[in-house]
Amino acid sequence: MIIGKFDPLKQQRFTVLDETGKIVNPSYEPKIDEATLLKMYRTMKLARIADIRALQYQRQGRMLTFAPVQGQEAAQIGTMAALDKNDWISPAFREHAAMLYHNVPLENIYLYWFGNERGSRVPDDVNVLPVNIPIGSQYGHAAGLAYASKLLKNNQQVAVTYIGDGGTSHGEFYEGLNFGSTFNVPMIGIIQNNQWAISTPRRKATKAATLAQKAYAVGIPGIQVDGNDVLAMYAVVKEAAERARKGEGPTLIEAFTYRLGPHTTSDDPTIYRKNEEVEEWKKRDPLIRFKAYMEAKNLWDDKKEAALDEELEAHVKATFEKVEKEGPVVSVDEVFDHTFATLTDDLKAQKAQYIQYVKETEGK
Repeated sequence: MIIGKFDPLKQQRFTVLDETGKIVNPSYEPKIDEATLLKMYRTMKLARIADIRALQYQRQGRMLTFAPVQGQEAAQIGTMAALDKNDWISPAFREHAAMLYHNVPLENIYLYWFGNERGSRVPDDVNVLPVNIPIGSQYGHAAGLAYASKLLKNNQQVAVTYIGDGGTSHGEFYEGLNFGSTFNVPMIGIIQNNQWAISTPRRKATKAATLAQKAYAVGIPGIQVDGNDVLAMYAVVKEAAERARKGEGPTLIEAFTYRLGPHTTSDDPTIYRKNEEVEEWKKRDPLIRFKAYMEAKNLWDDKKEAALDEELEAHVKATFEKVEKEGPVVSVDEVFDHTFATLTDDLKAQKAQYIQYVKETEGK
């Protein structure tokens, strides 16, 4: 048992791997099969490469605003590897790594940030909601998904959601958690404490000693985890999912991590944080740490690394070229028809009005 042993009020942070990739908490090292470990590392690398290239595409004017995930890959991959294929994600706007692991194609992610809402239409067997921009409302969505699971007597299906440190000061965060707690639904909340809410540092956003302790306000367990330690994240989420599936309700997990890049491509982090801080956090890079662990288990080496880099670079390049050819333009039907399963009368009227407007405009 991990949850309950590490008290967030005492600022006890759970970790398994240290910054060099060595096991420091052997009794808690999760038993993960080789294939899963390799998938975890591969997806972390894909997320990192896709992220770096997306920043470059945006700077070249070939993509719209983008929210990088660099530095937070372990917080997301560790989470998703511990869950089942049928579990749900209610994402915010920085969950590319989690979405990739849960089988959302990279093409969809790039389409969305390219300005094409077709990217939100994931395959039918992929349980991921569209990207959620309003801060905190994804917690209400996750609570709703988990409540539906409970009503359908399907507690085996867990809903997981993410939020940043600044987002925990929003009302929707508390409302979603409180609903989930009150109705004892199978839900997991992940706080990605990346230290900065755009330009607001964590220390100015709340006086709470940890963000995980906010769980106590709604009567559920909370735990702070080293968010750059993919094994620690896996172990805690696995236990939280088991609690949820047994009908024991939600868990709140604070992943203590760091955003290495800008908040979005509209942001310049050099204005508000020191380069020395970033360089210090680069030493704790989750990819470096996990790679060292994999090498120690004789699952990885430099030759495999080089081959994977080449493969993923080619995949990312080909995917974006395909997205560019498809373009941002979509039909009027696509703008309206995917809001509800059955179009409402109001939306039907708006759609007809817009079609008439386009016809009149084109006729001028």
